[in-house]
Amino acid sequence: MGGKGLDFKHKEVINITDGKRLGYVQDVTADLESGIITSIIVPGSNKILSVFSSSNDIVIPWNNIKCIGDDIILVEI
Repeated sequence: MGGKGLDFKHKEVINITDGKRLGYVQDVTADLESGIITSIIVPGSNKILSVFSSSNDIVIPWNNIKCIGDDIILVEI
C-alpha cells in the first residue's frame, strides 16, 4: 500500500471490525525525515465542534489500514 497523502482526501473510512462508517479522511500525518505516512485522521463524531477543535478526531495508525480502494479505506480499530 502506498500513495501520496493527497490521494487519501475524499475517501470514506470504514471499520471492518463493526462495519461502522467513520467518515472521510481529513488529513494524514507523516514522518518528515522519511516521508512515510504514519496515520490518517478522520473527523470525530461531533462534526459541528470539530470545526473549532480537533480533540474529537480519530487518528488511525498506518498499520491499522487493511485495504485502500478507489473510494474507500478499510481499517481495523
